[in-house]
Amino acid sequence: MRVKICGITQAEQAIAIARHGATHLGFICVPQSPRYLAPAAIAEITQALDAAGVVTKTVGVFADAPLVEMSAAVRRANLSHIQLHGQETLEQCQQLLAELPGVFLIKAIRIRTATDLVRAETYAPYVDALLLDAYHPQQLGGTGLTLDWDALVSFRPTCPWMLAGGLTPENISTALSTLRPDGIDLSSGVEQHPGVKDLALVQHLFEQLQPWLPSRAEV
Repeated sequence: MRVKICGITQAEQAIAIARHGATHLGFICVPQSPRYLAPAAIAEITQALDAAGVVTKTVGVFADAPLVEMSAAVRRANLSHIQLHGQETLEQCQQLLAELPGVFLIKAIRIRTATDLVRAETYAPYVDALLLDAYHPQQLGGTGLTLDWDALVSFRPTCPWMLAGGLTPENISTALSTLRPDGIDLSSGVEQHPGVKDLALVQHLFEQLQPWLPSRAEV
């Protein structure tokens, strides 16, 4: 089980969250977001992780950003993954993988109708993983809104997929009993306020995840 904690802004919290068991740490590279970090600030955190001997995947989250901007950020911040959270096309996904062949690519799809699930599956051959998030008309993510989990029971893309959208330590067991995603993604569900995580909630999350962690897979 991949466990991604997104919206990290502090090195000390990044280290602590990774030591709790997070396989992926997400950094928001969208300037309009309250959780935004510039590449130089992300680089300071990834350097601190290395210095602390912490092994985890580092994910830059972008939305409709120019290819040159994403490439520069990945190199500056030493990111292992990119998550595309905007309206990026299949062609843009291919271009990004060609530009950064060593980077793992996640495409996020905000789900509002069954049509969005069909659209998500069209990306599967062109990305390394999918992420399903809740739709919000103004916000791209971190909204605290949940998906209709029952509507996702038959979702079986040809690539790994991660569940996001309103996940918390209190509902994660129900979500994972209903669905079998390859990973989960939490942000607001383990926060004090945007960008500042609540480490007690993070610990509680991993306590709730224990039944699912023995089969944890890393990417």
